[in-house]
Amino acid sequence: MTDLFLGHPVWMWATFLTIVIVLLVLDLGVLHKKDKEISAKESLITYGFYILAAVAFGGWIWSQLGAEKAMEYYTGYVVEQSLSMDNLFVMAMIFGFFKIPRKYQHRVLFWGILGVIVLRGVMIGVGAALISEFHWLLYVFSAFLVFSGIKMIAMADHETDLSKNPLLKFMQKHLRVEDQLHGDKFFVRLMDKNVGHTAIYMTPLFVALVLIEFADVIFAVDSVPAVFAITTDPFIVYTSNIFAILGLRTLYFALAAMMDRFAYLKYALSAVLIFIGSKIFIVDFVLGEGKFPPALSLGITFGILGAGVAYSLWKTKDKKH
Repeated sequence: MTDLFLGHPVWMWATFLTIVIVLLVLDLGVLHKKDKEISAKESLITYGFYILAAVAFGGWIWSQLGAEKAMEYYTGYVVEQSLSMDNLFVMAMIFGFFKIPRKYQHRVLFWGILGVIVLRGVMIGVGAALISEFHWLLYVFSAFLVFSGIKMIAMADHETDLSKNPLLKFMQKHLRVEDQLHGDKFFVRLMDKNVGHTAIYMTPLFVALVLIEFADVIFAVDSVPAVFAITTDPFIVYTSNIFAILGLRTLYFALAAMMDRFAYLKYALSAVLIFIGSKIFIVDFVLGEGKFPPALSLGITFGILGAGVAYSLWKTKDKKH
């Protein structure tokens, strides 16, 4: 267990994965063993628990790897969670499009987490390997983040038509997709009139899961490089990513009914992307040496997001829900 994997002892990776598995087993096997509609209160309590777990894990990183690594972890956690906020709007749109009842939504998000754990691991592993061989890729990532931030501002008022989603159109055209829900089932066996016997069909619940996973991959194209711009340590990048996503998906049920109150948050997220992307250029071409202080980076990120949330709540204070 003392062997190194991506720069850290295997036992540290095993400890993290054990914590994640315990949290997921507790979530599905104990707290949500039966399908039920999750209230905003329960969502906030669970989210608070995940925040405490993430903060405690950061304290453990501090004790094992030092204060700088811990600050990088906390900054990566905040950045990933803030950038993933946009993903919540997409989840709400997908659930609304397929008319998925609230009591089944947790099931979709839970199984989606398993896909995220694997897909993020692959993306971060590949990214770490590339950066270790080609350091100049950090400049490419950073420029991409700045470009993404500017593009997000330009597209802030753009409405997405899910019926035109290319993945959804492909599934509907080439795969067996059932139009009606069948409880909490992802697949059902139905009569296929074209072949004269029964066949396995995907339910809207499974199609929603696929689209949410696809959306997460798209959002990861922004968020993973953003954390790599903070630190190139794959352990810090991966653990901060997973803890952020675990917590944010539990928060979905509290925010689902008030998404409209955060209408201006996208501008703050754009500013975060531009700030994170510009840091490496500031350090290398303006300061000329050293490293952008992790504590200052965390403070600026918090400040931008806090301003975005406060402005959104103030501008929408007269809205009825």
